[in-house]
Amino acid sequence: MRAHRILLIAACLLGAACRSEVDPATPVAETPRRVAAPEPAAARPRIVFLGDSLTAGLGLEASQSFPALIGQKLASEGDNYEIVNAGVSGDTSAGGLRRLEWSLEGDAKVVVVALGANDGLRGLSPVEMKKNLAAILERATARGMTVILAGMEAPPNFGADYTREFRSVYTDLAQQYRVRFIPFLLAGVAGNSSLNQADGIHPNGRGAQVVADLVWAELKNAIK
Repeated sequence: MRAHRILLIAACLLGAACRSEVDPATPVAETPRRVAAPEPAAARPRIVFLGDSLTAGLGLEASQSFPALIGQKLASEGDNYEIVNAGVSGDTSAGGLRRLEWSLEGDAKVVVVALGANDGLRGLSPVEMKKNLAAILERATARGMTVILAGMEAPPNFGADYTREFRSVYTDLAQQYRVRFIPFLLAGVAGNSSLNQADGIHPNGRGAQVVADLVWAELKNAIK
């Protein structure tokens, strides 16, 4: 009797074990297939615009800033460049120098240096401005980048000597470093109320287009 009971328990255990196995008729989930990750898009060469509010496009839509307008021009001509608007409102030449390294990250091929307007508005030392701009040009050219230096004019209220010294900073540096040079970023715009916003300082949409055309005339030769 006892032997019969042991055999019965063993049979039950064996049956349970069999039932715990996967039924061949039961569909089995497939092992997820590994899908190759898409290749990252190739980094495009960059054109960096290092400047202040004139570059940032203060008071304008982002698409109206002169770097953005140049980007649109490049795209229309099939030039595959990434535009980096590194314009910071209120920035001086010293501020531009401090943020130079991260502004030139990536495959930066060209830099348009458009700083100094706030140095002039504040009456800061042209000697110090020259040191800051020289350091920027030095580092950019050491990287093998094409550099376009955009000059600025000082307001007349600091006197003729200051205005003359301020202007000579740009011409001296352009000759010293042999970089491409735009003598005055706001040529044809400054003093023209129809091309400026109400503050009389920052270009409006039409004025930004004039600035973009001026910079493009120099830039297109640099990238072609």
